[in-house]
Amino acid sequence: MAIKQPEVGRIIRDLRLALGLTQEQFAAQLRVIYSTIKRWKNGRSTPSPLAMKKIEGMLEKMGGEGQDLLAKYLPN
Repeated sequence: MAIKQPEVGRIIRDLRLALGLTQEQFAAQLRVIYSTIKRWKNGRSTPSPLAMKKIEGMLEKMGGEGQDLLAKYLPN
């Protein structure tokens, strides 16, 4: 799944805040290191397809709020 900058940083921030997670906790949920999250947020790299699947799964588990974020950032 392709996602453009700066949307990567925005979706990470919005999802993380909605879940009440720090960047470190969010990284642990995705099984990546904190510096990887920083690179995604700063636009130096983008999440792998596997990481995007995990992010999408987290959004889906949130219900309506997650669906709103999915529609906003990952339109079909």
